[in-house]
Amino acid sequence: MKPNTHPLPADAHASVEMLYQGRWLSLCKRGRWEYVERTNPAGAVIILAVTPEDELLFVEQYRVPIQQHTIEMPAGLVGDIAAQADEGVLLAAQRELEEETGYRCQRLEFIHRGPSSSGMSTEMIAFVRAYDLEKVSAGGGDETENIIVHAVPRNEAGAWLFARAAEGYSIDPKLFAGLWFIEHENLFKAK
Repeated sequence: MKPNTHPLPADAHASVEMLYQGRWLSLCKRGRWEYVERTNPAGAVIILAVTPEDELLFVEQYRVPIQQHTIEMPAGLVGDIAAQADEGVLLAAQRELEEETGYRCQRLEFIHRGPSSSGMSTEMIAFVRAYDLEKVSAGGGDETENIIVHAVPRNEAGAWLFARAAEGYSIDPKLFAGLWFIEHENLFKAK
């Protein structure tokens, strides 16, 4: 069944009321729906990165909104640097990969784009696969971040992630989508 054959909610086209405007997010209301809107229209990017040693790159950092350390794939906002407000997803992926992990890649491939939480946010996230990685710096993020880089053998990634969860880390569920994309990349490779 096609999604456009279902009737829309009565308030789907109600006017938008701005409840709060911040630097990166706005809190909006449309009819009965309250949601967060990203102020950068290009959204975010998640980088699927595997080293030449067949290790997956994960990043660890403390996330204030959930008051917890998280394990994530390298990621970041697209167009969040003033001088690069019009950057594309691939350029942002390249920048974020090197900034967060210290790895530079020779090639990037767009995989998929979709909502991060379609009932709560307008944010769209793109998954990008990075190829031919080379270590060029320590990584760790920019001056506002304190990122720890983990290079985990691909065949141990699932067990490693669940062990971190047992230790109290928050594991970003999008990681598992990223792992699936990596393991099934033959479905997505450019022809």
